[in-house]
Amino acid sequence: MTALAITRLNDLFAVVMLSGIYSLLSAGLFLDLDAVDVAFTEASVGAGISTLLMLASLKMVRRHEEKTRYKPMLALGVVGATTMLLIYGTLDMPHFGSAEAPIHKHVAPRYINDSMAEIGVPNIVTSVLASYRGYDTLGETLVIFTAGVGVMSLLRVSRETKEQEQQKVPADMQQQIILRIVAKMMMPLILIFALYVQFHGDYGPGGGFQAGVIFAAGIILYTMLFGLSTARRVFKSQVLQMLTAVGVLIYAGVGVVCILLGGNFLDYNVLRHDPVHGQHLGILLVELGVGITVATVMITIFFKFTWRTVKHKYLS
Repeated sequence: MTALAITRLNDLFAVVMLSGIYSLLSAGLFLDLDAVDVAFTEASVGAGISTLLMLASLKMVRRHEEKTRYKPMLALGVVGATTMLLIYGTLDMPHFGSAEAPIHKHVAPRYINDSMAEIGVPNIVTSVLASYRGYDTLGETLVIFTAGVGVMSLLRVSRETKEQEQQKVPADMQQQIILRIVAKMMMPLILIFALYVQFHGDYGPGGGFQAGVIFAAGIILYTMLFGLSTARRVFKSQVLQMLTAVGVLIYAGVGVVCILLGGNFLDYNVLRHDPVHGQHLGILLVELGVGITVATVMITIFFKFTWRTVKHKYLS
C-alpha cells in the first residue's frame, strides 16, 4: 500500500516522508523477527540518512512533480513482466519459516554450531557478514563506493573554484541558538556512540555500515546547524573523497595480504599465528574499511548537495 501511495503522489516531500516511515516500520518488523542487526541498519540507513539526503535533494528541485503527457507503457510492461517472473521464481521456494527449508537444515546449523569455534566472535551475524560472506560484504561496499562516485560525477558540473571554497557563507540555522548549543553537547556523544557501534560489532549489534551512517549523521547535523563553510574547515572535501577509496582498499587489501601469506582471498586464518586471532584481526580491519567508506560517501554526497544550494543562494 505504501509503494502504491508513493507512485500516485505528486508531492515529493510526502513521498520522502512515506519512504522514511516505511523504512522505520520495516526496522520494527526486523526487530520483531530478532534480526537486530538488520533492524539497526534499516533504521539508520533507510529511515535516517536516506531520508535526509532525499530532503537535501528536494531543495534543488520543485516540491511537486510536474504532470507529463508521456505514458511509459513500455516501461510499465517491462516492470510487470519482471514482477511476474520474480513471483514465478518464488513458487518453488519453501514456505516462510518452514523447518524443512534447506537454510534451516544445513546453513543455519553450521553457523550456529561452528561459528564460535571457527571465528571466535560471539555475534554470529558479524561472523556471517564479515567472514563467511566476506565476498558479499565486499561487493556491498563496492556498490556504496560506486554510487558515491556516480553522484559526485553527476554533481561535478557545478564544480566550485578555490576562491568559492574559501569564501565563508552563513548557516541557514545560525539563529537557532538552542539547537546549536544542544547539538554541540550531543556531537561528542554521537561520535563516541558511532565508534562504540564500529568496534562492538563482534559482541552485539553493530559494525561498519551502522557506525558509518551514525558518524555521517553527526557530521551532517553539525553542517546543518553551523554551515557548510565551518564543517569543511574540519572535514576537507579532498580528504573525504580520498577516504571513500581508502575504505575499499583496506577491505580488498586484507584479502590480498591473505593471499600473500599463503591463504585464500579474505581467509583471515593466516593473518595471525592462531586462526581465531586471525579472524578477529581480519574482521576488525574489514569492518573499519566499511565504516570509512560508508561515512565518507554519505558526508561527501551531502556536502555536494549543500554546495549547490549555497552556490545558488549566496554566490550567484
